[in-house]
Amino acid sequence: MGAKSVISLPCLALVTDRRLAGERTLEEVVARAVDGGVDLVQLREKDLPGGPLLALAQRLREVTRQRALLFVNERVDVALACGADGVQLGEKALPVAVARQLAGGSLLIGRSVHTVEGAVEAERQRADLVVVGTVFPSRSHPGGPVGGTELVRQVAAAVRAPVLGIGGILLGNAHQVIHAGAGGVAVVSAIMASRDPAQAARGLRQVLQDSWRLREAGQATA
Repeated sequence: MGAKSVISLPCLALVTDRRLAGERTLEEVVARAVDGGVDLVQLREKDLPGGPLLALAQRLREVTRQRALLFVNERVDVALACGADGVQLGEKALPVAVARQLAGGSLLIGRSVHTVEGAVEAERQRADLVVVGTVFPSRSHPGGPVGGTELVRQVAAAVRAPVLGIGGILLGNAHQVIHAGAGGVAVVSAIMASRDPAQAARGLRQVLQDSWRLREAGQATA
């Protein structure tokens, strides 16, 4: 099962950070975001041990079931136990081939990369999805290296797997990532920190769709 047959493009992905939810539960924020048009939710709560992480994953599975894909960050066991659609692996996580062997073919495998070489290697290992960043300066990686849209352009040209840009992506710059050749964007604070996650997602969804149409028509501009 390849990601292209499962993920509708352009894809709007939400990467979770429950610290940004304020007084709301993570499930509430995710539910509203999916209402607004999020296609894929990546559960990334690195501080949670296995038990609480599984319980949270199970609740998010109920929220996203038949509405959005659910990926779990790095934990193949948790992804399998909660019935998730996929697992997202960092560059230093398990090799894609090992994760696929553990999953027995039942999970999509995403790989996060920071270079063209990393993306090519991820595809060589048959990753279904490539997430590339950091595209713009971001709250989660202040002062870290930024690849810009040129990195997105280079990665999208080098691999056939769907490519999502991540890092500092907001309503005002998401179009640049699509115009650079990405199949979508992954955001954290643009939705998680919003007072209205549904409206934030709806706005991003509209930008992605408009930019995608322009790109397909050969009218994309920086």
